Amino acid sequence: MFIAHTRMTTCFFPTLGKTERKRSNGWKNGLDKDSMKADVLKFDPAAEVDTPERCFITELVNDESSPELSIARARVEPGVTTAWHKLIGTTERYLIVSGTGRMEVEGITAQDISESDVVLIPPGTPQRITNTGSEDLVFFAVCTPRFTPECYLGLE
Repeated sequence: MFIAHTRMTTCFFPTLGKTERKRSNGWKNGLDKDSMKADVLKFDPAAEVDTPERCFITELVNDESSPELSIARARVEPGVTTAWHKLIGTTERYLIVSGTGRMEVEGITAQDISESDVVLIPPGTPQRITNTGSEDLVFFAVCTPRFTPECYLGLE
């Protein structure tokens, strides 16, 4: 559930059982409409990278001009489980685009996931995902603040 108010945003995280309220002028981290230029960023399949984490990543938005956010497209092949890892100081959200899997996040019971599900992963929380289907599991990984290699900690 997401409820937006004029100058206050209320977010409810059902899996965490808590509500947070944040003051906002409608633009995250003090950005205003004049500090960002409108653009359409096209997906480039050739930019996909095979990672040691056992998944394929395509960075869609991740540079110093947007330190508040990064977005990557992740792809996990059938039968593959990604490596246990955590992000230090970075919140991660998985938005499942296609496929089916099983999400393991420390602190909650492992759960089956599928198209349109959202997984909330607090900073410093161990996690991994398994593709349980017969087709690729594809999801967007949205990180705040943006993902940098320094925040990644492999746990295997």
